[in-house]
Amino acid sequence: MIRSFIHRRNVFQTLQILCTLFAVAVVGLISCSPVVMAQTSEFRVATFAADVTPPAGSPLCGGLVKPVADVSEPLQALGIVIFGSEKPVVLCAVDWCEIRNRDHAVWREMLAEAAGTTPDRVAVQCLHQHNAPIADTAAEEFLSKAPSPLKVQDNVWMQQIVKEVAMAVRQSVSASQPLTHMATGEAKISEVASNRRVMGPDGRVKAVRTSSTKDPEVRAAAEGTIDPMLKTISLWNGEQKLAVLHYYATHPMSYYGDGIVSSDFVGIARERRTAEDKVPHIYFTGCGGNVTAGKYNDGSKENRPVLASRILEGMRASEVSAKKMPVDQLVWRSKSVFLPVNPDFREDETKRIMNDEKTSSSNRIATAMKLSWMKYASEETPIVFSCLQLNESVRILHLPGEPFVEYQLFAQQDASGKFVAVAGYGDGGCGYIPLELSFAEGGYEPTWAFAAPTSEKMIRQAMAELMAP
Repeated sequence: MIRSFIHRRNVFQTLQILCTLFAVAVVGLISCSPVVMAQTSEFRVATFAADVTPPAGSPLCGGLVKPVADVSEPLQALGIVIFGSEKPVVLCAVDWCEIRNRDHAVWREMLAEAAGTTPDRVAVQCLHQHNAPIADTAAEEFLSKAPSPLKVQDNVWMQQIVKEVAMAVRQSVSASQPLTHMATGEAKISEVASNRRVMGPDGRVKAVRTSSTKDPEVRAAAEGTIDPMLKTISLWNGEQKLAVLHYYATHPMSYYGDGIVSSDFVGIARERRTAEDKVPHIYFTGCGGNVTAGKYNDGSKENRPVLASRILEGMRASEVSAKKMPVDQLVWRSKSVFLPVNPDFREDETKRIMNDEKTSSSNRIATAMKLSWMKYASEETPIVFSCLQLNESVRILHLPGEPFVEYQLFAQQDASGKFVAVAGYGDGGCGYIPLELSFAEGGYEPTWAFAAPTSEKMIRQAMAELMAP
């Protein structure tokens, strides 16, 4: 009799557990709420690094500049994998100009597989140096079939290098360490960033301040709208620093186009800080679509180390001001957004330009990249936006393309009272992401903005959802 009672009780308990598990599974399937990785101290983090320097003769900047002739600084893919009670999260920063469209999806898929997670939990951001590769296989295919074919990328090397980065991720997993604390800090960077769009009295762009600006009048114009703060998040195992993430919004070029591969001034600063700190430092370019160093840089080679030293000082200072706290919660949010194609684009005219042998190589390459985006968007393939929340107070937002700095400022304003770091240059297929009013103002960026002006509303809505408490 006692045995029978115990048996019935065990069956009842088993049914209770099964019902509970079923309810949790159903809620997980139908809910659009964020995924809370854990609310415990049981977190781990791994760091990874891989050399992604292109070989001699490879195209740089998608074939828009001289191909690889030599290497000044090797290019790297650096990142972290964070583990909690849910599937891992991967953050990766690549010393490339852009990874676009389907290529970006492939990177996320392969890094996800290596880390044992899903692609929507992987953020891959480029730093956007120009003496560096662009990955756009579709554009390469379009141009390979055109009269007088042009090269955008080295296909064989591109396919191999993403495998090597995935291998670095896979190998890092076994060396993960406990993540118990984080520290956040920021520091003002002086005389680096300036807004590219110099406005006239009529409300339109009167001059473009490129990364290296020689015109003294254009350089003398006001700094304009920027975010002067470099944000830093360091990750700790007790008193042991494990990794440091830095975020700052500017185009990261001092000069380029000479065929000398370079991680430029931001990469130089990062590597110097890593060497002196003996801990991996990882740099992400923020919303620098309309921000360059042009006010403070005339393109002379002597300016590169000067700009690097200013970034390095900011990195050091941001850690001095850092506030350390236990890590007790990680929340990952992601959102798929279907950005519409710029309605001014005509596929037949774009193809005509790309196939016209009398058209400049740069224009043909630009139209091939435009076609690549049009193909990708027409297949109703979404762009993934994502946000990592650390505790209640820290947000790391990941955006595609070349977003204007205003998006970074919007994010900080919407999450007032919280520490907000923003990484731009995710999926680069959509090109620049200006504000809607920027198209009427003119300037350079709208000519490389492949998504419709109405995209601003969609992007801001996605940001608001990702940044929500």
